[in-house]
Amino acid sequence: MSAALSTPIKFLSRRVVKSILGVEQGEGVGARVRRSIGRPELGRLDPFLMLDYFTGVPPAGFPDHPHRGFETVSYLLEGKFAHEDFAGHKGVLNAGDLQWMTAGRGIVHSEVPLTKSVGLQLWVNLARKDKMIEPNYQELLKKDIPVATKDGVTVTVIAGSSMDIDSAVYTRTPTMYLDFKLDPNSSFNQAIPKGWNGFAFTISGKAYFGPADSVSVAFSFALNLPFGLISPSLSQEPAHFVLIAGKPLNEPIVQHGPFVMNTREEIMQTIRDYQERKNGFERAAGWYSEAGRTQYGLGEDDY
Repeated sequence: MSAALSTPIKFLSRRVVKSILGVEQGEGVGARVRRSIGRPELGRLDPFLMLDYFTGVPPAGFPDHPHRGFETVSYLLEGKFAHEDFAGHKGVLNAGDLQWMTAGRGIVHSEVPLTKSVGLQLWVNLARKDKMIEPNYQELLKKDIPVATKDGVTVTVIAGSSMDIDSAVYTRTPTMYLDFKLDPNSSFNQAIPKGWNGFAFTISGKAYFGPADSVSVAFSFALNLPFGLISPSLSQEPAHFVLIAGKPLNEPIVQHGPFVMNTREEIMQTIRDYQERKNGFERAAGWYSEAGRTQYGLGEDDY
């Protein structure tokens, strides 16, 4: 159950504040991403650190790399994606599957497409008290993620709740993550808790958020979403977007690539821990993923 739903919630009607185009860029080895949060126009939206819409065709991918201090949420829209980490956890995501990974005190893993793949990866910050917890996974197959449909609107409830259904995902940082598909000229009102930061990323079609003068188009996102979500009324094609919101942590953030802590000293310690394979990174010593060895030729000199 989402931690966000454990106490009564107050709601506030909102308007769109800003819309930003996710510009395509290279990432990993040969992969392409459209980054929205994490760009110069918007470095962060507390508690969110990054959102990438990624595409990859083998041999492109994201070979062995570390994380500390936050969570990665991988939601596959198309294709098949393989994952492996230094603790022996490995598996495959298929279209519609979800992986909610808590990096905590440290993880080294690889993420590589097995076929042409498209998906979203969200980075959710962890509170100071949770940054050094043990790594953890929550993985749901498409069939296990609740879905509801009403009046031309279908919602997949990845985290939080909508249409009176709840996600089974536990969110240490209170988070709502909803995948909406709207038929032309349909509409739906989705509550966003007061004080939370929220945004939408449009995957296809066109949707209006709030008053009709606020528009979200493909591969962009709109900030501070309203209480009501209004369907595409000028387009004859369906709209597909994700709505994501979270409770701000209001803590200092110091980030160095895949490491996110609260102070510069903690970041410097994290870099030393990774280089010296200690304090959570012990299992990285001598470890390379199967994909890292066979597809990318990683070896002793790469760490």
